[in-house]
Amino acid sequence: MMPSDLRIAQDAEYEDLTAIGRRIGIGPEHLEPYGDRVAKVRLSALDRPSARARAKYVLVSAITPTPLGEGKTTTTVGLGQAFSHIGRMATVAIRQPSLGPTFGIKGGAAGGGYSQVIPMERLNLHLTGDFHAVTAAHNMLAALVDNHLFQGNEVGIDPETITWRRVLDVNDRSLRSVVIGLGGREDGVVRQTGFDITASSEVMAILALSSSVEDLRARLGRIVVGYTGQSAAVTAEDIGGAGAMAAILSDALKPNLLQTLEHTPAFVHAGPFGNIAHGNSSVMADLIGIEGPDVLITEAGFGADMGAERFCNIKCRASGLVPDAAVLVVTVRALKTHSGRHRVVAGKSLPRALFDDNPDEVRQGASNLVKQIHNLRRHGLRTVVAINAFPEDHEDEHQMIEKIAADNGCVARITTHHRDGGAGAVPLAEAVWEAAEQGSDFRTLYPLELGLADKITRIATEIYGADGIDLSTVARRQLERYERNGFSHLGVCIAKTHLSISSDPCLPGAPAGWRLPVKEIRASVGAGFIYAVCGDIRTMPGLGARPAAQQIDLEPTGRITGLS
Repeated sequence: MMPSDLRIAQDAEYEDLTAIGRRIGIGPEHLEPYGDRVAKVRLSALDRPSARARAKYVLVSAITPTPLGEGKTTTTVGLGQAFSHIGRMATVAIRQPSLGPTFGIKGGAAGGGYSQVIPMERLNLHLTGDFHAVTAAHNMLAALVDNHLFQGNEVGIDPETITWRRVLDVNDRSLRSVVIGLGGREDGVVRQTGFDITASSEVMAILALSSSVEDLRARLGRIVVGYTGQSAAVTAEDIGGAGAMAAILSDALKPNLLQTLEHTPAFVHAGPFGNIAHGNSSVMADLIGIEGPDVLITEAGFGADMGAERFCNIKCRASGLVPDAAVLVVTVRALKTHSGRHRVVAGKSLPRALFDDNPDEVRQGASNLVKQIHNLRRHGLRTVVAINAFPEDHEDEHQMIEKIAADNGCVARITTHHRDGGAGAVPLAEAVWEAAEQGSDFRTLYPLELGLADKITRIATEIYGADGIDLSTVARRQLERYERNGFSHLGVCIAKTHLSISSDPCLPGAPAGWRLPVKEIRASVGAGFIYAVCGDIRTMPGLGARPAAQQIDLEPTGRITGLS
């Protein structure tokens, strides 16, 4: 029986981080140690000379996951380790997990088994404090907004239009909707607001997309906090918040360097959610990491319809980097779940029937695999299917996946990196290197000049397979306001359930004949995209549902009425 992930991580032997850095051309002069097992990389590393050609750039994505996940981070780490077994140097780049999910059912995000980034405890708990810096910067801007109202509201913000809520890095549903300013006059202006989770903050998305200090400062300045009575956008720059926010984030912008169990260099930096935000690790880590190794492997959140789509249309636009190949992670149990014959619930044991030898169920659920292959192909990416093997799998089930992948123009490789570390992913590494050598014909899904509603429609129809979109009255009104403010050039980030390609988490496979319901549009101007909120936002922690039935009214005495 394998030891637990924690035991494996605690028994690990470490290599000195200066040796890890030198392996990819990052000298000790570019490192700021945080203890002896974690270091921040100074931005001066961007300008270091490199004798190597630019690394191959590989994206790791997946089919639509079950609530338990399919091992995408573990595959990213195992693949990175495997390249050393075939004489190639790899670097991996992943997100840092939020404390909320870490202490919830989802757990941490350091990988698993013998394919982990270490130190596992540090990675999952605070690391170098980047999340706290994001929280502080975000909440300082929220305080400035309320102080601006209190001091006379010089720019004329309409309090009913304020979009900038507060954040914290724990799950606390009691704070989703709150009333602030209660008490005496010195306690501020009374209004309804709420808390989101730090990983869904626009500041986190900006941190992940910034390519320099100057870019970070400019993006922070473009944050829209609300609107005037004439529907003109009010920004962080307008109320004097952007410079101080940039100062708070100056250390957080530096990527964090760690190592895997087999001493592969690993960047762990930024953590935007994958079902709400763009779900990718930082541009800064990729810009630094792509110069030293033979291959840089980065991971995008959730399925290829979500994180990978945003990687291609949001992150690659910000970084200017072009991927050479993609890996699509799949498991037998996930495809059987997508057959619609099994119900998998987070935190509960898997159904026993899921482990029966049943290649026909794999075939029935493979519509999701085929759709996600096509989604990557739509962006011109040459794709290798990684079959993340579990001990309960059956050989003919793996053979079914290999056949379906081949029928759709992809090579598939079985990988056992969880049990065997890098050695278990050697066949996958060989196939990925061959694909990256051949290269891809990368292309984005839409031009930025396309209208916002047309961009949403293109993602809905071409990536999610919807027949079209249904804009609510609120969404139409918001789109009109954003277009009047000159936001038409922004990209699009669809905020929806991660448990289905559709907006309905209960629909497995690749459902057809449905329309994407767009209930709300939110502008994330600093990050460079708008959110199209689809489905029931109460099921999306971090977007913080605002109960329509609760309206704040003030009696002449100043008491609040209308709150049940």
